Amino acid sequence: MSYLARQKPRQFPVLVFLAILLWSLATGWGLALMANAQPTTKVSISDAIGTVDPVTPRYKLGEETYLENCASCHIAVPPAVLPTQTWQHLLQDPQHYGVSLSPLGDPSLLLVWNYLRAYSRPQEQAADEQTPYRVNDSRYFRALHPRVKLPRPIRMSSCVSCHPGAAQYNFRRLTAEWQNAP
Repeated sequence: MSYLARQKPRQFPVLVFLAILLWSLATGWGLALMANAQPTTKVSISDAIGTVDPVTPRYKLGEETYLENCASCHIAVPPAVLPTQTWQHLLQDPQHYGVSLSPLGDPSLLLVWNYLRAYSRPQEQAADEQTPYRVNDSRYFRALHPRVKLPRPIRMSSCVSCHPGAAQYNFRRLTAEWQNAP
C-alpha cells in the first residue's frame, strides 16, 4: 500500500470536523447579526397586542372562523365579555336570540369552541347567580367597564359609541371622550 492510501482515512475525519466547525461559526455569526439587528419600523403596543387580546397561532384560525360567522350579522363580542358557559350554550343553541341559525359543523365548530374556551373565563357561580345570556347581564362585561354608565338594555350596536373600531373587532381604540379616562 502506498503512503497516500494510508493517509486518507485520517484526513476524512479532520475535514468533516473542519466543515462542521466552519458551518457552526457561520450560523452563529448570522444568528448574532439577526438578534442585534434594529427593527426597521416602530410597532405600537396596541399594534403588537392586536385588536382584542393577543391570540396564539394555535387559536388564530378559530378566531378567524368566529369572526367570519358571527361578525357577518352583528358586532363580534370579545370572548372575555361572557363566561365560557354562555359561549358553550350559544354554540349549541340553534335559536340564537330568537333567530334560527344553521349550526356550525365540524371542524368549524371545534375551532370556534377552542378559541372561545381559551379566551373566556369560566363562571364561578354564586348560589343565586344564573349564567348570563345577554351582555348587560354579564359581570365580566361590567368588570371591563367599571366607570361607564351603561345604557339599559345594552345593544351590540351601542359598542360603537365608545369603541369606533368595534365593527373591525378593535375594542382597544376609544373615542376621544374615553381616551384618557381614569
